Amino acid sequence: MFDLEDDFTEVSIAANGQEALNICSREHIDVVLMDIRMPIMDGVLATKRIKEQFKNTKIIILTTFKEDEYIKQAIKNGAEGYILKNQPVDSIIESIKIVNKGNTVFQKEIVESITMMLKKDTQTSGGKHHFTERELEVLKFVGNGLSNKEISKKLFLSEGTIRNYVSTLLEKLELRDRTQLAIFYLKNYEK
Repeated sequence: MFDLEDDFTEVSIAANGQEALNICSREHIDVVLMDIRMPIMDGVLATKRIKEQFKNTKIIILTTFKEDEYIKQAIKNGAEGYILKNQPVDSIIESIKIVNKGNTVFQKEIVESITMMLKKDTQTSGGKHHFTERELEVLKFVGNGLSNKEISKKLFLSEGTIRNYVSTLLEKLELRDRTQLAIFYLKNYEK
């Protein structure tokens, strides 16, 4: 689809997030179209790593997954756009042009998901600690002694995504390690 665009040059295609990061370290990349679910390193973690190392590289998540946690983590990690693969090619091309000019692009369904997340966050953020539903699921599994690999199989997410959740929980709770996280869960949620 990019061959038809005079002002686009396709630099490379990566099979996973680690390859995308490697390509960004070898080539000057203006815009990355990033999928979410990939082996070795998922798109959410790859977005974080690329944005940490190459601040001028813009990233658009292009995926079939509209899961709230993916959206939230992608935005948190610096993605300038989140669009779904179900849209026409010309719309994807227009999104790339918009992001390349320094703007952000979020498909209507994604904006609706973000709006719902914000409403839900406002309704559920009582007390000192605030967790998303997915964070609570991960916290429960950590509290029950499951490894990242075991949690990833149960939630059908990559190990990298689970690592991100565990890191986020540790950061939110200002805890040092998984053991402290498990103890926190047992003290506060296991009755």
